[in-house]
Amino acid sequence: MLTAKENLLETIRGGRPDRFVNQFEYMEMLFDPTAMASLGNCPKGSTAKNGWGVTITYPDHVPGPFPDTSPEKVVIKDIARWEAFVKAPEVHFPEEAWAPFREMAEKIDRTQKYAAAFVAPGIFEKLHYLMGMEETMIAFYEEPEAMHELVDYLTEYEISAAKEIVDHLHPNAIFHHDDWGSQLSSFLSPEMFREFIVPAYQKIYGYWKANGAELVIHHSDSYAANLVPAMIDCGIDIWQGVMSTNDLPALIREYGGRISFHGGVDNGKVDRVDWSEEKVAAEVREICEACGRLYFIPGATAGGPGSTYPGVYEAVTKAIDQMSREMF
Repeated sequence: MLTAKENLLETIRGGRPDRFVNQFEYMEMLFDPTAMASLGNCPKGSTAKNGWGVTITYPDHVPGPFPDTSPEKVVIKDIARWEAFVKAPEVHFPEEAWAPFREMAEKIDRTQKYAAAFVAPGIFEKLHYLMGMEETMIAFYEEPEAMHELVDYLTEYEISAAKEIVDHLHPNAIFHHDDWGSQLSSFLSPEMFREFIVPAYQKIYGYWKANGAELVIHHSDSYAANLVPAMIDCGIDIWQGVMSTNDLPALIREYGGRISFHGGVDNGKVDRVDWSEEKVAAEVREICEACGRLYFIPGATAGGPGSTYPGVYEAVTKAIDQMSREMF
């Protein structure tokens, strides 16, 4: 029986996996002081400010925290003067701050799974966290020069943080969040995405790959099928969070071998108050039979192991195991 890491590599390289890669079994996420400083401390049911000064809320019974960008709380009041409002969090920390994270990193058996640095929010998300979604979308059109400057600033911050993570934890993969669309469309056109976002990620993922990251996993639980060629150009190996609205079988036929896809079990369909093991099993069966055994990792579309409603993630895992017994 292959290890989780070996089975993943067979799957994404078009080899001979002996089962489905089951959700996040192939990686262990690494947190670190830079991530904690950027994300801030906002447990479920609370409101807090993150390291960028963004007010974050995390209500009960929702998948995750989200920014409050109401006029009185938004960070960037005027994109043309963004430098007056934006200050990046600290990336340099004393060695004792790294000690518990280093200890966790050292416990991971990297022959069995990947040790993946966790980075969130991403470049696009940072933009709308800082200034609100509507103002962000308008600024791409009305203030492109300022937006390019701000994206460059956020990119340099990410690379500065990456240098510290690499030096202290030596991850061999990166799991990076940045939602790029709604359920039905990407937020940006492919042309605008290539102008503003692709250069940033070519620098960010280029740095990670040049410094020990064998695998780039990018989370976007959204529609983004029209951005897949750009994802490949950015160096993404696995797109995690792929919703069923992307027509996963078609993506695998067209791009399999250049990028792989992790998801297909929409949280909106299964992670809900009326969930059942039967409903979960039906969703898992449908997507596994449609997508096949290569370049596809079945799983829920949320950006990490776990679920809003207890038991859902485990039910998805159980259903995937059953499909492995039937299809391998």
